[in-house]
Amino acid sequence: MAKSKKKGGGNSKEKARDPYMAFNFIVEIEGLTVGGFSEVTGLSSRIEMETYIEGGVNHRVHQFPKHMTYPNLVLMRGLAERDDIWKWYEDATRGKIRLLNGTIMVRDSQQSKLIGWNFKKAYPVAWDGPQLNASNGNEVAFERLELVHRGVYKA
Repeated sequence: MAKSKKKGGGNSKEKARDPYMAFNFIVEIEGLTVGGFSEVTGLSSRIEMETYIEGGVNHRVHQFPKHMTYPNLVLMRGLAERDDIWKWYEDATRGKIRLLNGTIMVRDSQQSKLIGWNFKKAYPVAWDGPQLNASNGNEVAFERLELVHRGVYKA
């Protein structure tokens, strides 16, 4: 006897999930204690295209894929006592480039990992320290780290 399925596909044992929340994520970088980041940007990729205009064909332009491009990842976090990230950046400024892999993982309310992206062979290319202002007495001091990498892949 065949099992019945609910309307809309899937079986009754599957949980319906709401869209994932953007605020609950972790960043892991191999070998570094990175702490909690409050923001990640640059998680994208693009296929660069080459256009070709064929002689005698006036109604269209051909487009062919050339290569993938990835913007730099930008990680923001509250300034912390741990300085693993700073040391990684400082090494890069002295020509000691350590290519590290990492993961950005979205979690649910029970902190289970839901979906994520791996980035590979990353190293820091920019660091911004906190904006210090004594008149804003209760703001968190943030640092910003920018990473160049060789691709983003589904975890």
